[in-house]
Amino acid sequence: MATKKDNRRLKIKMRIRKRVVGTQDKPRLTVFRSNKEIYAQLINDESGKTLVSASSLEKGFVKQGTKSEVASNIGKIIAEKAISAGFTTVVFDRNGYLYHGRVKALAEAARENGLKF
Repeated sequence: MATKKDNRRLKIKMRIRKRVVGTQDKPRLTVFRSNKEIYAQLINDESGKTLVSASSLEKGFVKQGTKSEVASNIGKIIAEKAISAGFTTVVFDRNGYLYHGRVKALAEAARENGLKF
């Protein structure tokens, strides 16, 4: 059952998704955060395919530090994977979350490591 907070996030998400669309040239970088983990994906909405993904559950990823530090490490990893796959510019989709805390840490780390959005 969705809580009041979840319903609010979903309304914001739908408002954002009306405008933010990923293409083959400029995919959508979307972020999902749970209480313990954080996930990031590059998505081409025209074909409905995930192009690149990174998460704190990946094999070989060592969670150290605070959740914000883990998020910034995921931002660095997603930027490296995206650039190696040939994507330098993306459209950022915060997925209804406020641009604050872990979402902001991930976005800033991705920018520092070469992604433009």
